[in-house]
Amino acid sequence: MSLQDFANTLAATPLAAELTDSTWLFGAVESVHVVALTLVLGSIALVDLRLLGLIERDTDADGFVRRLLPLTWGGFALAALTGSTLVFANPQGYFANTFFLGKLVLLALAGLNVLVFHRFVQPRRNPGSALAPRVSAGISLVLWLTIVSFGRWIGFTI
Repeated sequence: MSLQDFANTLAATPLAAELTDSTWLFGAVESVHVVALTLVLGSIALVDLRLLGLIERDTDADGFVRRLLPLTWGGFALAALTGSTLVFANPQGYFANTFFLGKLVLLALAGLNVLVFHRFVQPRRNPGSALAPRVSAGISLVLWLTIVSFGRWIGFTI
């Protein structure tokens, strides 16, 4: 099945019809998506700023990460659910959109950065290195700010 076939299949679903016909549903889902992204970006930015040594310097970095992780994952799950739902409103437009495809690539890279961080870099796993967590945090901030920027541009280019 090609990407175009997949887009056509999504466009033919009852959810697609409801999102495009309803006067309120798309806006409601998009609003929840924005709130979820705020939780994700806010919690990730706090962790990254802590790892960069710009905030909460007297707080244990590992404990800081652990406290914010549930908020981050909860926000991410909600953002993924609502973002996936929004695609149903115009799948052909989304799958042909450079910013949407770029956002998906950046999300994959952000996921890889998180995996590397938690597996190899996190301070409790690598207590002697001060540079690796900072590099990971810097990459994370750039990726997430670009993801949000690309998300905004999707709305202007579809």
